[in-house]
Amino acid sequence: MRLRPSSFHRSLVAGALALTAVLSGPPIAQALPATAPAFRGGPVTGCLDQSIVGTVEEQRLSRGVNGGPSVPAEILRRSGFDRQVDLFTQLLCRVPSRQAAAALVRTQGEALWRTATHRAQRTPQGTDALPATDDRGLYWARISMALTLRQWQPAFGLGTTERANLIRSFEYASRGITSTRFTPGVRKILVTGFDPFTLDADIRIGNPSGANALTLDGRRWRVNGTTYEIQTVMFPVRYTDFDESMVENALAPHYRPGAQHADLVMTASQGRVGIFDLEVFNGRRRSVSSIGDNNNLWGGGTISAPVVSPSMPAGPEWLTSSLPLARMAQTEVPPFRTRVNTSVLEIPVGETTPVRRPDGPTAGSIASEGTGGGYLSNEVAYRNTLQRDLLDPSMPAGHLHVPVLSFDLANKTAITDPTYEANRDAIVAGAHAILRAALS
Repeated sequence: MRLRPSSFHRSLVAGALALTAVLSGPPIAQALPATAPAFRGGPVTGCLDQSIVGTVEEQRLSRGVNGGPSVPAEILRRSGFDRQVDLFTQLLCRVPSRQAAAALVRTQGEALWRTATHRAQRTPQGTDALPATDDRGLYWARISMALTLRQWQPAFGLGTTERANLIRSFEYASRGITSTRFTPGVRKILVTGFDPFTLDADIRIGNPSGANALTLDGRRWRVNGTTYEIQTVMFPVRYTDFDESMVENALAPHYRPGAQHADLVMTASQGRVGIFDLEVFNGRRRSVSSIGDNNNLWGGGTISAPVVSPSMPAGPEWLTSSLPLARMAQTEVPPFRTRVNTSVLEIPVGETTPVRRPDGPTAGSIASEGTGGGYLSNEVAYRNTLQRDLLDPSMPAGHLHVPVLSFDLANKTAITDPTYEANRDAIVAGAHAILRAALS
């Protein structure tokens, strides 16, 4: 059964249509119906050049398990996001100008993000609907819409740089980066998550740090008499976006003085099986050579020769979390456990061979792996705490690794199962409890 569009979703679509119509002028306004439910069946594809295959990440849209039907297509259908993908194509094929395209792309990106966070915090309708906390629908919708932008052939022509700017605008909007606007008069908490990754190993997987972010966005908590508002963003598992300073662009506005200054910033990602790791030491360098990112690009470093991102601001080899880790580590998170992680891999001063240090780095050493590893999880933690040191050294800031999300061992093909869903819900509940502990 298809998900029935909620009044919330209809209002988002109607708002997007209205804004697009106003900025685009009569031609598009006359061509568009008033509400989303009028769009039935497949998308208009007359304006798309489908010979353009897209990025490695986008090419996975057709992938199934063992040659079966597309897993992303099933996730989109069962989460209801196929409707927004179709709507986006319908609207894009009718855009008459670059100005209208820019407005549409940003509006639809933000609508996608708001729909995802709204869905994550309510009970979905439909007998085969994926649970609210499932983060995969947003991911595959964004990938689908990015591919549509890449294949789009407007009548007015579009240069390579203009197209790249539209895709960038859509990425930022659909990740919550353009809508992290706090309300005056509350304490402000910023939490981040990540997209699914290692999809070549299993196209079905999600990322519980992303699910956690979706369930928290816009929420207000009352803790010990204080009202906290939480805003969230979702980062890609792509080196190029980090190299283009996406993390700084998302986080720095909330470290600077002003109405959007946050009171705590916590980045999060998926880590190891069964453990919530509170990472103490963040390393400056990339060293993972065993896996690539979601476009199958490698960071360029190894544990013996770690490298620094070309966009990384100046800073020390090691930075330290300023979250209240001891208090957070006492949180009960069944069936998992928490730990304060201090183990790093360093290249000691004057040496070339990496050494494991259970209690943290020694003076003058080179960072091979922070407590959060040598991949983008460690890098987002380092970039976060570097912004803290540069802009507001008193800010509580740090990184949480949530447990790995796993399917039932007997499930080799289905996109979900009771074990997977219970595991994700328990991880999200544990992440919420750990954050509450930080606020108390």
